[in-house]
Amino acid sequence: MKRNSRLSLALHTLGHMAGQPDRIRKSADIAAHAGTNPVVVRRVLGSLRQAGLLVSESGHSGGWRLARPPEEITLADVYLALDERLAAPDAEEEPHDCTVAHAFHHRVSTVMAEVEQSLIQKLGKTTIFEIRETATDLS
Repeated sequence: MKRNSRLSLALHTLGHMAGQPDRIRKSADIAAHAGTNPVVVRRVLGSLRQAGLLVSESGHSGGWRLARPPEEITLADVYLALDERLAAPDAEEEPHDCTVAHAFHHRVSTVMAEVEQSLIQKLGKTTIFEIRETATDLS
């Protein structure tokens, strides 16, 4: 699952949080557990906060906790909160003089959009709570 480290970090962190949803976790502790820098953690978790998946509390005893029950947070919510995409969105492209290039680009873009929607739909069928339960069953 290391294709995207931001997505991996987010899902791993949320999976742990699902076990104790009301517990506040510090960025430094999450970073140490994940083997990364606290700044990276804060950036990723900040995106999840903006999407309404996490709440951050400042101060000495502050940190991060789930904003919603883990049963209500889907993998699609996380994927979309991080603005993940299988393929880069179409930028304004120079017009093609070549009809083959234009047709190829249009068809590939259409297929990628369909694949993206299918992925989001499938991710929407699994919650972080379900992942947490699976992990508990395996241990």
